[in-house]
Amino acid sequence: MDGGEPQWIPRARAGDEQAFRRLVEANARAVFQLCFRITRDAALAEDAVQEAFYKAWRAIGEFDGRATFSTWLHRIAANAALEQLRRNARHRRELTDTLADEGAEDTEPDFLAGLADDAPGPEAQASGTQIGQRIGLHLDRLSPAERAAFVMRHCEGERLESIAAALSMNTGQCKQAIFRAVRKLRGALEPLR
Repeated sequence: MDGGEPQWIPRARAGDEQAFRRLVEANARAVFQLCFRITRDAALAEDAVQEAFYKAWRAIGEFDGRATFSTWLHRIAANAALEQLRRNARHRRELTDTLADEGAEDTEPDFLAGLADDAPGPEAQASGTQIGQRIGLHLDRLSPAERAAFVMRHCEGERLESIAAALSMNTGQCKQAIFRAVRKLRGALEPLR
């Protein structure tokens, strides 16, 4: 958030499109990063960002300042990303059914396949790739709520209260979702020890 953001909020609430554009510019990168971490797909993240800013524009008059603007916007963005995941899951099920009928395979490349340790040796690269693939595979297996809660807590550094509000959960449910995600990911990495 830049030093001028607080001055743009009241103007945007009054319908000033330029003021809202400034808010978008100040928050676009962080919103995209959040959406990308939740969806793990650039195209879905871009769609979620557009949807989040559209919804924020339509609801800016309801922003009451109890939370910071970025927290309010992150809540909208997290929900938009989760909605994109739900839409994409439906689409993939339909596509998978169609491809299965035709005998084809879904050969989408793995986003985390290229992860490697900092060590330059081939053994370290193979180990890093294996860990990255396993994490990527198991992140995809988390429920959307578990993935979003995990990403917001461990990648974004959000407070539990903010995550719970963003995902329409109580704090206990939020803690459970994060705990389940961590337990599943630890279990996935255990064979690599």
